[in-house]
Amino acid sequence: MDETAHALGASRTLWELVDRRAGLTPDRPVLLQGDRTLTFGELRDGAERVAAGLYGMGVRPGSVVAWQLPTRIGTVLLSFALARLGAVQSPVIPFYRDREVGFALRESRADFFAVPGTWRGHDHTAMAERLGARGVFEAYGALPDGDPAVLPPPPADGTAVRWIYWTSGTTSDPKGVLHTDRSLIAGGSCLAHALHLTADDVGSMAFPFAHIGGPDYAVMLLLYGFPAVLFEHFAMDTALPEYRRHGVTVAGGSTAFYSMFLTEQRKVPGQRLVPTLRLLAGGGAPKPPEIYHAVVREMGVQLTHGYGMTEVPMITMGAPDDTAENLATTEGRPPAGMEIRIVDAAGRPVPAGVDGEVRLRGEAVCQGYADPAQAAGVFDSDGFLVTGDVGHLRESGHLVLTGRMKDIIIRKGENISAKEIEDLLHQHPAVADAAVVGLPDQERGERVCAVIERRPGTGDLTLATMAAFLRGEGLSVHKLPEQLEVVDALPRNAALRKVLKYKLRELYG
Repeated sequence: MDETAHALGASRTLWELVDRRAGLTPDRPVLLQGDRTLTFGELRDGAERVAAGLYGMGVRPGSVVAWQLPTRIGTVLLSFALARLGAVQSPVIPFYRDREVGFALRESRADFFAVPGTWRGHDHTAMAERLGARGVFEAYGALPDGDPAVLPPPPADGTAVRWIYWTSGTTSDPKGVLHTDRSLIAGGSCLAHALHLTADDVGSMAFPFAHIGGPDYAVMLLLYGFPAVLFEHFAMDTALPEYRRHGVTVAGGSTAFYSMFLTEQRKVPGQRLVPTLRLLAGGGAPKPPEIYHAVVREMGVQLTHGYGMTEVPMITMGAPDDTAENLATTEGRPPAGMEIRIVDAAGRPVPAGVDGEVRLRGEAVCQGYADPAQAAGVFDSDGFLVTGDVGHLRESGHLVLTGRMKDIIIRKGENISAKEIEDLLHQHPAVADAAVVGLPDQERGERVCAVIERRPGTGDLTLATMAAFLRGEGLSVHKLPEQLEVVDALPRNAALRKVLKYKLRELYG
């Protein structure tokens, strides 16, 4: 990390980081979207005006403001305006619906809720009203505006909880992950340091800004002073012209994105898909080694993959100058300040090369969960976060993940609770029992497979009818099973008749 980026990384708050970067390079672009360009100076000044408008609406330091907005320049302005005020932000992924949104609003006790109105055919304002949300306002085109002279001083404490991010985890209800400005700055610093980026790079944000990766990426832009292209809704056919138009050098997101790039590259073998592109980077889902080798071989660019979670946005990351073997088969190494401990079933550290549970300690680690009941046991006696993931460290310090203790499915970088889907499937009159598992998928990381034990005397079940039922129950589209298997009896153990999911993964994977 260069000296300027290192100094900026010591900022106490996100607003201090914005203000310091705007002072250094006010006229350099930071956000590119369509024909619009926002500079670092405009980001600071515009966010202050939006903050003043929010203040006029009654938003104060400590107010809880939920927002469910697509990835737009206005969304970034609103988020940094809330950071300027010292409000508590609760970002919600735009494609979540009544079940998840209602839970987030209740658990965060949101005082205000910013929505995009009707977006991609869904009326978010009507949903907010249906859920009884407080302080609902639309923030898609026009944003609140006011005179910054009315604002109180910006927050000075970067260790106060001001962010609540939502993750499904292993249960049907989401978890509200508590973050501070400093934990988000630390996560973004880890990413920036690992990727060896410079002020001459041009990045891209193809994932929702409401994801924990949003501030992770924004911090990286602020540290190094380079811009990123934003995509409100990512589709490769419309994204490629924007990559070329803006000269993107760094792209990616997750395994699914790598596969999409490869699909397009194979349509024009021997040609550079994006002439300026030099690096694909991402995380959030398993990466088969063959994907790494195919990207390097066919696209002529480097691929670095990392390990992160909502609780710790950046844990490890592959470095562009690492060996091909490490980049293909590991999650990279942790940066300075991130401690990884691998422990056995009794919580005792194990040597390099031995599998165990992954535990983490460092400034980028969250402060716990909003629900005290969910927070119980999340940290061990030494202050390490208990992840439930399984893996080992190599002698070189590279992390290899080999499985998960949690029963979650990671599809395109998003955690999906198997239990949530199973609970809904059990409500179908033709279902006697159901098990949902994640199966390896080259494009998605994992795909959702529902295995159903059919109730005797009922008719045939199809994937289409089951998906329609789940959608009718309010399940988000991205959680719908992509594979359905109907069996006479699910495999169970002899003692407690517990369904043996590993047998289902072996059979259908």
